[in-house]
Amino acid sequence: MSGPILRRFALLCGLLVLAACAGQRTRLPPVDETSLARQGARETAMGPRMDWTLRGRLAVADAHDNGSGSLEWTQQGGQFRFSVHAPVTGKTWVLRGDRGHVLLEGLRAQAVEGDDAALLLERELGWRVPLADLLYWVRGLRAPGDARIEFRDDGLPAQIEQDGWKVRYLDYDTTRDPPLPSKVFASRGDYQVRLAIRDWSLQ
Repeated sequence: MSGPILRRFALLCGLLVLAACAGQRTRLPPVDETSLARQGARETAMGPRMDWTLRGRLAVADAHDNGSGSLEWTQQGGQFRFSVHAPVTGKTWVLRGDRGHVLLEGLRAQAVEGDDAALLLERELGWRVPLADLLYWVRGLRAPGDARIEFRDDGLPAQIEQDGWKVRYLDYDTTRDPPLPSKVFASRGDYQVRLAIRDWSLQ
């Protein structure tokens, strides 16, 4: 082949390779309609159940810092109480309130107030915890809005991608009906939120 023909042939091969790679990147796993229907029924049943308590361990990390402690999270309708005890410092702080008003106690001499729980937590501790969405994710549910979900072989959620976060379910308490997550790992870029849930109490 002459030089120009050879160059055109090489360019054509390159374009074909790029097209093949692009096709591979956009190929998604098949939708499991049975699991999706089961998840929809689960969310219909579990979504309104807003009186519960979980106990376990919380760990939060980013590229610069990390923190952890034992966690007790009580939800009563729109009211919540998020209590963390850090064994290293021996201190306990409590975040409580509702969607319109929150109070953070135990970090300063005086309680700190705000109107958004996640923003107050990030401002005072540097922790980025998506509490509004975590209210759903911690129960293995999708939060309101668009979400992509993958399932385990038993039909329970394996991963939810939503609002830029990737939430992986590493284990469930299958002695409950319905089963509830016991190990949840959420990440967004350098931010990580890990929950190891020891006990659930649903009313």
